[in-house]
Amino acid sequence: MSIRPGLFRHLMNLWAPFRGAGIWVEYIAPDWCEVKVRLKLHWYNRNAVGAHFGGSLYSVTDPFFMLMYMHALGSAYRVWDQHATIRFIRPGKGIVRAHFKLTQQDLERARQATADGAKHLPQHTVQVLNADQKVVAEVDKTIYIRSKQPLSKPSL
Repeated sequence: MSIRPGLFRHLMNLWAPFRGAGIWVEYIAPDWCEVKVRLKLHWYNRNAVGAHFGGSLYSVTDPFFMLMYMHALGSAYRVWDQHATIRFIRPGKGIVRAHFKLTQQDLERARQATADGAKHLPQHTVQVLNADQKVVAEVDKTIYIRSKQPLSKPSL
């Protein structure tokens, strides 16, 4: 899948599930290794006590590590979200943000781990922060990565 990050960001901001939840993708790095997302509190995404609905807090983190790996590694890899857990730390009010980063070491580790056809299950944690930079929620993500065609080993 080859799409410019700026165009992809624009399309994500038009996507109905994100628009309906109040999620806005602020930034996608040219190499797909960094993404910044925000969630603004509205009447339609608050819970019974006036804070961000927990489903919206999770949604602000949901697809990004998967999408980052998918685009950074390229079409030769299968990439899926495999597992996630969320810990709610404090009520989220106002605007909350999540900042996602992959390193070149993360990508190289994935390439090396899958070179023989094995799956790779990297784990990442992202924090959802309020305007005071206090943690509202922490989300642990496990990503499934496998090469579509493992590198062949030289025959002896």
